[in-house]
Amino acid sequence: MSEGDVAKGDNMSLFSHQSTLRKWQDIHAGEYSCSCEVCGDAFISQDDRKEHQQIHAELWPCTCEVCNKSFSQQTILQTHRCLYTGERPYTCDVCNKSFNEKSNLKKHQVVHTGEHPYTCEVCSKSFTQQSTLKTHQRIHTGERPYTCDICNKSFIVRGTLKRHQRLHTGERPYTCDVCNKSFTRHSNLKTHQRRHSIGRPYTCDVCNKSFTELVTLKMHHCTHAEQFPYTCGVCNKSFTRRSHLKTHHRVHTGEHPYTCEVCRKSFTRLSYLKTHYHLHTGRSPYMCDVCNKSFSQRCNLKKHRRIHTEVCSYSCNVK
Repeated sequence: MSEGDVAKGDNMSLFSHQSTLRKWQDIHAGEYSCSCEVCGDAFISQDDRKEHQQIHAELWPCTCEVCNKSFSQQTILQTHRCLYTGERPYTCDVCNKSFNEKSNLKKHQVVHTGEHPYTCEVCSKSFTQQSTLKTHQRIHTGERPYTCDICNKSFIVRGTLKRHQRLHTGERPYTCDVCNKSFTRHSNLKTHQRRHSIGRPYTCDVCNKSFTELVTLKMHHCTHAEQFPYTCGVCNKSFTRRSHLKTHHRVHTGEHPYTCEVCRKSFTRLSYLKTHYHLHTGRSPYMCDVCNKSFSQRCNLKKHRRIHTEVCSYSCNVK
């Protein structure tokens, strides 16, 4: 609607065309029948919307033929198309890992150079990415911006919240294509799959116990070397892992941080809570490979297996 279509007189708006008057009346009535699918702005007529959309056509001339999303540059559109084609055109010349965006390749290459340009001004710990530093700083500030809408527990990282929510939903999105066992984390699935592909490649040279991961073997070595670097300040009990010491501290503090949202029973360990959930869901994930009987707890499966092996581990010394 142009200014030439409207005249002012005696506090009234006068119009040269009846159609212009109708548009004006629609404005007062708040009737905006057309909206722009790009920015959401509302318009009275199709003509007004088309005129407005020329702005987007000039600023965002490159449109994806799959989802109709528009971009300002052809190069950005090409990167976006990789989401549908699966193409990863940017390859690391050191390890051959490939990426769909050049910026992600640049971030990755820092792994090989050992460069850590982003340093925390509180504890001087350094990081390869600024985003990682920003996340780390929440440890010092106490900021936990991601909150579970079911139990109100809050987290520093969005990914940790997503994993936590699977406790409530029971979702286990990562499934082994060999045995169909499912997991809440992709890293747990990858560790599990090694058992099918390469077994347990890391073996202890003292007791011949084998492990799927090198880091687990290193922690195991501490038991032979009698290295228990993490000591409780209350009772002086020592541990091979910091996480074990943290869990042990709850004996002294009485803390039970993991609570069942069904019956409100609380536990000192997350693993105990997960096992407890099986009582409510009826799930029995531990199955005997001899008779297919299933159990809700791993310890009960171990007890049951003695029936098949006829191992009598406990003997009475009274005659």
